[in-house]
Amino acid sequence: MNQSTTWNGATRHHDSLWQVIRSYWQLTKPRIIPLLLIETAASMLVAAHGRVNPGVLLVTLLTGALAAASAQTINCIYDRDIDFDMERTRHRPLPSGRIQIRDALLFAAVLAVLSFTLQTVFANLLSASLSMVGIAVYVGVYTHWLKRSSPQNIVIGGAAGAIPPLVGWAAVTGELSWAAWLFFAIVFIWTPPHFWGLAMLIQDDYAKVNVPMMPVVVGDEATAKQIWYYTLVLIPLTLMMTYPLGATGALYAGIAIALGWFFLKKAWALLQSPSDRDLAKDLFKYSIFYMMLLSAGMVIDSLPLTHDLMTALTGTFETLASALPQLG
Repeated sequence: MNQSTTWNGATRHHDSLWQVIRSYWQLTKPRIIPLLLIETAASMLVAAHGRVNPGVLLVTLLTGALAAASAQTINCIYDRDIDFDMERTRHRPLPSGRIQIRDALLFAAVLAVLSFTLQTVFANLLSASLSMVGIAVYVGVYTHWLKRSSPQNIVIGGAAGAIPPLVGWAAVTGELSWAAWLFFAIVFIWTPPHFWGLAMLIQDDYAKVNVPMMPVVVGDEATAKQIWYYTLVLIPLTLMMTYPLGATGALYAGIAIALGWFFLKKAWALLQSPSDRDLAKDLFKYSIFYMMLLSAGMVIDSLPLTHDLMTALTGTFETLASALPQLG
């Protein structure tokens, strides 16, 4: 059996190996990781014009998951006190006492070392180093420095969540182009409206433990305005992937416009009724699908088959256009 101690001295036990595995799995906050991997994969496919080495793709996604899991584990260690005070997080492995702090630290370290080593060996040092930068920013800047001290915590600290596209791009090309940095900027600007939608829902929990999230400090109306402003900036940023950078084509641009329109509608609705928790919840949920579908749009647009189809369609339209004067 595995025995562990809570931060305040209570002792708990695991009754089976499965419970031990489950506790360590929960420590990594696995629901957060898939979206980061989707962004990474999209970046790799755009960088490689749809032709990614499957081995490099799989290794980069694996190491990305390991790095994210390491960062989330350290976050859980640092936040174990406030997690204990909030009902929705009290039953996590550390505040409930199912895992010792020492074991969690060792687990996080092993995950980080594995991530760095595998990525360096099978991809390159730049992408491996960027993954470690992501951990450092999430733990040092967001969790340690800003989360409990500034309402701008998610704005600045959110840079950690924007690093996966850089990792993916570097894994394929060994460098960072303007398109890679634009993808970083897209995720960076998307993060505040995404997270503030959630923060508006659970602001009472944050207020209880004195975490100065935006809705707690400035209220719902001011937060809804910030969400609206960030969304207004986000939409043209997404289109810059097509023009002027040319990293994506018309298909992606059409998808980005459609997704952005719905995002603006939801942000506008929240702006009109900032105290409506249902609207905040709707925006938060949509923001997740937005980033998933935007990334999927990049992937579809980058595929050679898509390029061939778009080229064929363009040729057909040009032929028809050139025939119109003759028909007249």
